[in-house]
Amino acid sequence: MRGGRSPFSRIVRAVVMFAVLYGFWLLLSGHYTAWLVISGAVICALVSLWALKLGLADEEGLPIQLAWNAVFYWPWLVFQIIKSAIDVGWRIVHPAMPITPALRRLKASQKTPAGITTYANSITLTPGTISVVVDWRTQEIIVHGLTVDGLDALAEGEMDRRVSAFEGTK
Repeated sequence: MRGGRSPFSRIVRAVVMFAVLYGFWLLLSGHYTAWLVISGAVICALVSLWALKLGLADEEGLPIQLAWNAVFYWPWLVFQIIKSAIDVGWRIVHPAMPITPALRRLKASQKTPAGITTYANSITLTPGTISVVVDWRTQEIIVHGLTVDGLDALAEGEMDRRVSAFEGTK
C-alpha cells in the first residue's frame, strides 16, 4: 500500500483512468471499426495497468476526488481567462499601450501539492500573468504581471480562495 491507501483504491483509480483514456481515444478517433475499437481498448488497458504497476494511480497521479469540485472551478477559470484575454488584447491595441509590468510575491493557502500546482497553473493560464517561481517551502509564488492592476486583483485572493475550495481545504 502507498500512502496508507488500500490496493482496492488504486485499482478503482486504474479503472477510472482506463475509462477516461478510452473515452478520450473514442472521442478523438472518429473511426469506429472493430479493429480500432478493440486496439484502443487494449492499449488503454495496458497503459492503465502500467500506471498501476508504477504506482501512478494514486491521489496525485489521478485526483478523482477533485472531480466534483472541478465542475464549479473550471467554468469560473474559463471566464477569468476570457476576461483577461480581452483586457490584454485591449492593452495591446490601445495607442498608449497601458502596460506596467511588475513582479509580485503571493502567498498560496493551498495545503497539497495538487492545490499549489493548480493555483500556479491557473495564474499562468490567465493572460497577462505568469507564475515565475513556486517556492514549496514557504508556499509562495512569484508572479510576473503585465500590469500592476492585474497583480493587485490577483493579490486580493479570489483565485487563491477558489483554488482552495477546489482543493477541498476551505
